[in-house]
Formats: sequence, C-alpha cells, structure tokens
Amino acid sequence: MTLSFPNSARSYDETKMRVRFTGYDGMFEVKFFVTADVLAKGLVLRTAAERDYLDAFDKMRPKILDVAKRAYDGKPQAMVLLDLSNFR
Repeated sequence: MTLSFPNSARSYDETKMRVRFTGYDGMFEVKFFVTADVLAKGLVLRTAAERDYLDAFDKMRPKILDVAKRAYDGKPQAMVLLDLSNFR
C-alpha cells in the first residue's frame, strides 16, 4: 500500500514540543511527529506558542509530508518521529 494523508488534522504537544499528524498505510494508522525545532525557523522558542507551531506546520505541510513518506518508506512502523536530521 501507499502511504497517504487524507486527514489534515494536526495537534501540538506542548510537553514534548512536537506536532502530531496521522497518515495511513492502507487500513493501518501511522502516527507522525515533527519536533518543534523543525518548525521553529523565524520563531523565538521561549515565546512561541501552539498557534505559532501549527501555523509553521501548515506552511511547511507539503515538505513535511514528502519527508514523512521518505522516512516511512521501506520500514513500516506505527510511529515516526521527524527531527532536523530528516530535513537535511
């Protein structure tokens, strides 16, 4: 099956400083997380709020989904954490 992202919902986890979104590999749900440092370009980390990270995610969505597909490809898993190393 091909990984897809039919649901545009995303949420910010302030405790772990990451944004969660969901993909699907056929009928299997895959949880993806993007760390705040990926989204922080142009943000002041000490004052950045949930809305800032979600806005940054929305602006980067096409790139994030491409990176998510590459990270998932070939090694299906239930959870994928995307950090700066995935975006180099």
